[in-house]
Amino acid sequence: MQRRALFSHLSRLAAVLAWQQVCAHRAQARGQVPPPAAWYAADEVFTLGVASGEPRPDSVVIWTRLAPKPLQADGGMPAQAVPVRWEVAADARFARVLQTGSAVADPAAAHSVHVEVKGLPAGRPCFYRFEAGGQRSPVGRTRTAPDPTERNTRMRVALASCQHYETGYYTVHREIAASDVDLVLFVGDYIYGTQAKPYLRVRRHPHVMPDLHRRTLADYRQHYAAYKLDPDLRACHAAHPWLMVWDDHEVAADYTGRHSPDLPDPQAFLAVRTAAYQAYFEHLPFSPHRAPVGGSMPLYGRYPWGRLVDLMTVDTRQFRDPAVCEGRHAPMNGKLLWQCDAVQGPERTMLGQSQGYDLAAQLASSACDWKFIVQSSQMSPGVLRSPLGPLLYADGWDAYPAARRRFTEAIAQPRVPDVVCLGGDVHRHVAANLRLDPADPASPIIASEIVTTSVSSRGLSELLSSWVKRGNPDLLHVRGDERGYVLLDITPRQVQIDFRSTPHPVRADSRLRTQARYVIERGQPGPRKA
Repeated sequence: MQRRALFSHLSRLAAVLAWQQVCAHRAQARGQVPPPAAWYAADEVFTLGVASGEPRPDSVVIWTRLAPKPLQADGGMPAQAVPVRWEVAADARFARVLQTGSAVADPAAAHSVHVEVKGLPAGRPCFYRFEAGGQRSPVGRTRTAPDPTERNTRMRVALASCQHYETGYYTVHREIAASDVDLVLFVGDYIYGTQAKPYLRVRRHPHVMPDLHRRTLADYRQHYAAYKLDPDLRACHAAHPWLMVWDDHEVAADYTGRHSPDLPDPQAFLAVRTAAYQAYFEHLPFSPHRAPVGGSMPLYGRYPWGRLVDLMTVDTRQFRDPAVCEGRHAPMNGKLLWQCDAVQGPERTMLGQSQGYDLAAQLASSACDWKFIVQSSQMSPGVLRSPLGPLLYADGWDAYPAARRRFTEAIAQPRVPDVVCLGGDVHRHVAANLRLDPADPASPIIASEIVTTSVSSRGLSELLSSWVKRGNPDLLHVRGDERGYVLLDITPRQVQIDFRSTPHPVRADSRLRTQARYVIERGQPGPRKA
């Protein structure tokens, strides 16, 4: 374990140094940076806003991207590196500046800036801003995590996922931006490359993605920029720090590892995935340590919040084994699996061996009151019972039962109490018991699961949701006809879960309500209705 951790840290360090050297060499080769020119004076350069993420007790990552013409492939920027000044302060007026410095916005990274600001006070709100070419960015608000030895008594978290631009407005983000939360957890499908069917569309993508085999880095950059032009999404990023994991639509629907059902050529798909990972990094508040190298990006991590919560982000896409079965065994264009024995393969994985071992070690070593596993999908069974036999969701944990069993065995250890699994993907609000053997109703309950519905993407009807719930007794709450997010209010004794929602489609003037409320009591795995 120690050797593997050492090699992992060394490879990440090498990636960071390589990325920084590329930026430095390019800037030096071009005579550093031109003076302010027409693109500075004529256009606002901070069109995509600001964001922060990865809060730790002494640091936080702050982000922006210079893009006076964000829907152009180059953002309207010159093909030269540009210096960007940044400040972090204890107050919104910047009377008490805590840290200041400069970074290089390089065209190789779409003139994005990722600064890991260190030396900050623990458990405190901070304000940050950027300056380039005489222009100042909007002010963002963020915060650091509490000291890991601190016995903190409360944390509030917003859990969200799945925001197809065309199928609804981002009213959810507007509410989260105005809410008193410490952190936003976004668990996948930040963008969608697909166009919505006309009867579901309430607005159009400003940039339409080409077919998968023709997608380039420029396409992904333009698509992310189009999403980030939404004012409610920008406001939510500016209001709170985010922690993120991806799912499939950041690259392509239902992709697994280095395989895509829509692009069978592995080398061609790897080139597309490489471009997608690069654009994902460029547009979101990730540490420079996570810069993609060689078509891979180190995504998973661990973020303690004092002694109250240990947040463990898990990557369920990059290392996942390919999908199995086809033809009559995979109805609904491969979305479901029927009589597919291949899913039972004991070697099939969702996390990859190294990540699985790391997660088990983190769970066993955690001294926090609560352990939150932040991943992209629903772990508890969602099998559809039919007269012809069970139908499994092909793109979820039901299609990887051996991998799920390894996951639950790591949770079921005596030293790992009070685990809450968080997920998204399935476009429904879910509160569920998680058992050691999820397929066996007599197996002990070992953890709780909370899944958020989508921000805007369409979900199941009430009829289909009832069908899912009826065949899976551990699903205590299932509602797929409404959009929204989950608000988690965490104390040492309990986690209160508010399922916030609004009818589909989400309109620009939609208002959210509490669909249902559950609590998880310390020492008693499994949610109960409040």
